[in-house]
Amino acid sequence: MRRLRRLTRRQAILAAGACLLCAAVGAAALTGNVTVALTLLAIFFTVLFGGLLLIARRISGLARAQRRQQHDVRAVLDQTQRRLLGAMEELLLHSGDRHRELTGALAGQMSAHTRDIEAIVQLFQRVTPRAPMPPAAAPAELLELLHLIRTRKPRFALELGSGQSTVWLAYALEQVGGRLVSLHHDSGAAESARAALATHALVPVAEVREAPLRPVPIGERTFAWYDLESLADVHDVDLLVIGGPPGTTGPDARFPAMALLEERLADAAAVFVADERDVLGRWLETTEGLTREGEALLSYRRVVRQLSRLQ
Repeated sequence: MRRLRRLTRRQAILAAGACLLCAAVGAAALTGNVTVALTLLAIFFTVLFGGLLLIARRISGLARAQRRQQHDVRAVLDQTQRRLLGAMEELLLHSGDRHRELTGALAGQMSAHTRDIEAIVQLFQRVTPRAPMPPAAAPAELLELLHLIRTRKPRFALELGSGQSTVWLAYALEQVGGRLVSLHHDSGAAESARAALATHALVPVAEVREAPLRPVPIGERTFAWYDLESLADVHDVDLLVIGGPPGTTGPDARFPAMALLEERLADAAAVFVADERDVLGRWLETTEGLTREGEALLSYRRVVRQLSRLQ
């Protein structure tokens, strides 16, 4: 009964028709109408065969639809798999490139730290401090500068931008019998540098002067540079160390140095630029007698300049 209740309307009509046809065949056979019974039986089997054909056709259509769906699903899965594989390959390649970049950067940093440590060790081999030394911001550059002082033995050095290097320079100049004048535009920083020199008993060797920044015209431009009155007694500079003014004071902050200090240099002088070396090329183009010895070192010869003027 439950199965009969689940039949659709069409299925119920077909079942009722089949039952009536079977009943008619049975009635005809019982009444002796064999021809009618056979006819009705033939009609029944014909309808049954036609129904079976329709069912087979329906099943075949469902099978074809199912195969198409399976084909579509496989195509989607294949496409998804290819995309996933492509994404994984790209991710692996990107990860490999990133790994190489990080490895290279780390190796570069380790190499730089190693050079700095080696430079610090060599700095303390060359200097015997009388008090705790200030940290060296650029140990490799400072070591190069101290080597320059030890080999050239300058009698008078001028430092633009007093800071952590001032005490180191003073120790090196003390060893070769030289003297240092250091300028700083900030009064607080200048006082700190004086206190450090006093702590290391280097006042007889080095002097820190406060030189506020003033507008200085050079050509068609005006620069913020050290007050020239602080350099009134400065002349015959054998070593010029340019570490200021800081770049935050304006573009090309250190460019005026050669134009304003050339006449205060000795006939043979060395010029060391701590950083911001983009001005070196312009100095070489605009200053006669100036040649390049290294990445941060320039050599000035006044004799060359005088001969070029005679020519």
